[in-house]
Amino acid sequence: MTTIDVQTQRPVVVVGAGLAGLTAALHLAAHQPVIVLAKRGLDEGATAWAQGGIVGVLGDDDSIESHVQDTQVAGAGLVVEETARFVAEHSAQAVEWLVESGVPFSADPSGPLGLHLTREGGHAVRRIAHAADATGKAILDALLARARVHPNITLRERWMAVDVITSRRLHRDEPTRCYGVYALDIDGQRVETLPAAAVILATGGLGKVYRYTSNPDTATGDGMAMAWRAGCRVGNMEFIQFHPTCLYHP
Repeated sequence: MTTIDVQTQRPVVVVGAGLAGLTAALHLAAHQPVIVLAKRGLDEGATAWAQGGIVGVLGDDDSIESHVQDTQVAGAGLVVEETARFVAEHSAQAVEWLVESGVPFSADPSGPLGLHLTREGGHAVRRIAHAADATGKAILDALLARARVHPNITLRERWMAVDVITSRRLHRDEPTRCYGVYALDIDGQRVETLPAAAVILATGGLGKVYRYTSNPDTATGDGMAMAWRAGCRVGNMEFIQFHPTCLYHP
């Protein structure tokens, strides 16, 4: 699928208002109007459910190679090394950006960036920055606070993307391009066409396809389905995370 030049008068539409969607929106908004769609409330995605923390290669006793190796071992050899290495190499920068964005991570004056780092299963060293045991909520609150006051960001709650508008859907004889999204205004009960310079799908996972899961009700794989229908490649769909801190009580 070819890309669209974001330097046009049309906004970028970000589908999903979690950590990924808000991060994309805040970076793009410095150059371009952005519309963020959340199919429920802005705090009802999976981000606020995350507890433990976020990994970054920050300490003097840590290294990119160590992080990549730990990831490969934890992934039972099924990890794409290129992806794992990219994440490890950019992890410190991501944590630093979150600190600058006002995320109230737990502090340790003697730690890197003044952060308290903890260690969880699969990690050889302490490399997890956290905000007590509610890291996801702390990150979401901080990014939402920035997005709400940004003049270039429009947040739309209870707007559900239905499908990506492609050249094929418009019956245009050209390489596949993205022109925007069809979105349902849930409260108004109407579907609107949202033209866009680009569309970013940041809709999270699909864990709610299982009846019993630690995933929120919003995790229904909408973006994956839209991407597939638009002709994007999808892969490794069998890997679905269940958080290990659930109690099933029939």
